[in-house]
Amino acid sequence: MRIAMIGTGYVGLVSGACFSEFGLSVTCVDKDADKIARLQQGEVPIYEPGLEQLVAVNKAAGRLTFTTDLKAALNGAEAVFIAVGTPSRRGDGHADLSYVFAAAAEIAETLAELPGNRTIVVTKSTVPVGTGRRLEHILSMRLPAGSFDVASNPEFLREGSAIQDFMRPDRVVIGTESEHARAVLSALYRPLYLLETPVVFTTIETAELIKYAANAFLATKITFINQVADLCEAVGADVQDVARGIGLDGRIGRKFLHAGPGFGGSCFPKDCAALVRTAEEAGRPLTMVERVLEINDSRKRAMADRIVEACGGSVAGKTIAVLGLTFKPNTDDMRESPSLSILPPLVEAGATIRAFDPEGMNEARKLLPDLDYCDDVWQAIDGADALVLLTEWNEFRALDLARVKSLLRAPIVLDLRNIYQPQEMAEAGFIYHSIGRTGTEPPLDSSPNLRAIA
Repeated sequence: MRIAMIGTGYVGLVSGACFSEFGLSVTCVDKDADKIARLQQGEVPIYEPGLEQLVAVNKAAGRLTFTTDLKAALNGAEAVFIAVGTPSRRGDGHADLSYVFAAAAEIAETLAELPGNRTIVVTKSTVPVGTGRRLEHILSMRLPAGSFDVASNPEFLREGSAIQDFMRPDRVVIGTESEHARAVLSALYRPLYLLETPVVFTTIETAELIKYAANAFLATKITFINQVADLCEAVGADVQDVARGIGLDGRIGRKFLHAGPGFGGSCFPKDCAALVRTAEEAGRPLTMVERVLEINDSRKRAMADRIVEACGGSVAGKTIAVLGLTFKPNTDDMRESPSLSILPPLVEAGATIRAFDPEGMNEARKLLPDLDYCDDVWQAIDGADALVLLTEWNEFRALDLARVKSLLRAPIVLDLRNIYQPQEMAEAGFIYHSIGRTGTEPPLDSSPNLRAIA
């Protein structure tokens, strides 16, 4: 079977590579000639564990190709997936669907010039309810009835785990009323049937809403445990124990119950905002999701105040080491990262920020130009007045604590991801601050650095 993937961003490239691994012939199309040239040369423009190898293997096998020629990509394709960006629209929070509609119009124009095949146009991009019906209208303006079908097939890929999520998904959602589209898309996902992956068939509108509802629910879960963490700090409880105690309840589950500085990334913020706008227009406001966004934004900003307080009430003239800049580990994605809300206020308050991230610094430099970027962990820490752990990359999970303490000017650690245990850090001589757990300080006589600032 042949398919085309419109867009070689995160979703399009991962999905195209994974479909080709299933044995399909996949052509990925993009207007960015430079990006296509890089992909043709084997250079993957995004960081995702395992993706470079997956692209290389299937490209070498002839199953995965890249082009700027839409007509060549669509010729003979049984399905074409639209996987272009749907960023938040400035001013109102709606999803910007201009790229989706432009792609649909070009698909219609191109298919009108091609002979024969009945083609399924599938939205892989995250789009609001009603988008599929608008695509049907756009296509029907150029194509005769019966020559095309429209379907919704939302993605549920986590950055950093995207290939595993595609190959071993919890479920596949397919929204269509066409038996032909249902049969073809079922065939595309046939390898997953062997794993007994549930395939949920729905209407187009239902499939579109499932994606938004899932992300809004997960964002709500994160926000809930973050507020519980604040309560834990006030009453002397431990949020990690609370999360485990409630997460073992099968009705709740353990995932997304990790307290931290707030959620970010390319999906949760914009998808929650788009869902809120859709609900408002439908006359059924989702006030809970509105509050989730408000609470999350204020939480990220409040993290800067925590750092200032831990540094004695002022960061003017102080150097702060920051480990991790991306919104989560195993990605170079900086979109809506908490670091974008936390670090600029510290710089404005007079702090020097020395930062290190294993993959995100090229993107971070564009968005946070006032930081001092370091070559490794130890360069960032050396001589700093405090250490902030902002993203939980694996290489930050087992730092040589004795070396950390010897390099810091003062033994202050703010662990915004709860990577370390309070007792462990106290025994190592740190003034340790985490999220939703009781802070710890070593005895005054246990730390020469601490005596110097006491």
